Amino acid sequence: MIIRKSEAEIEKMARAGAVVRGCLELLEEEVKVGVTTKTLDKLAEEYIRSKGGVPTFKGYEVSGTSFPFPGAICASPNSMVVHGIPQKKVLLKEGDILSVDVGVTMDGYVADAASTFAVGDISSEAIHLLEVTKESLALGVAQCQIGKRIGDISHAVQSFVESNGYSVVRSMVGHGVGREMHEDPQVPNYGKAGKGPELREGMVIAIEPMVNAGGFDVEVGDDSWAIYTKDGSLSAHFEHTVAITKKGPRILTVRN
Repeated sequence: MIIRKSEAEIEKMARAGAVVRGCLELLEEEVKVGVTTKTLDKLAEEYIRSKGGVPTFKGYEVSGTSFPFPGAICASPNSMVVHGIPQKKVLLKEGDILSVDVGVTMDGYVADAASTFAVGDISSEAIHLLEVTKESLALGVAQCQIGKRIGDISHAVQSFVESNGYSVVRSMVGHGVGREMHEDPQVPNYGKAGKGPELREGMVIAIEPMVNAGGFDVEVGDDSWAIYTKDGSLSAHFEHTVAITKKGPRILTVRN
């Protein structure tokens, strides 16, 4: 069931979203050669709690995993697509890319966003992958108009990504957001325009292109959380939480 939000509920989510964005901005400054992903996780949790929020991911449980997620953020380097557990032993290296996903709960409502950061100087291939993934998110957000359909978002993302020679992950999707981090509807990054649930005022969705430099197949790591590209290619991830309003799409994961 798709739960539409009131203006007051959307404002609460926007407050959570501002903390998400502030956290990502902080971490972007701290993503440097020699830093561990565990250090980034500690900084993120301290920041989120200092703003009155709760790290939504910490303790999150998913069927098929053997333990709750232990981090405040997901930190996924290089060929790891998503769901990377922050680790003391994972030191960032020159040329790495790192996808960071942040969720914050405030006043009972969730906001969720992700960005992929460069560690020092990265390859031209990696730069292009990040640019294409970020632009595909913007194109998906632009489709968030009353009367359009989820498939319009999906098609906008997929067509742009594939026209640039990359692939979108198909086994993981965007989602509705509200009191729960994952609500209906699912928002795939591939599909046909004009198909799927109609976008209506008050819907709030997380659009999150996960784009691989190689094929779209992925596999689960030994810890049952991390997801990797099957062919070892680089992967990038960008995400916003977006409300459908009469004035068009409202990105909630920005600074107010």
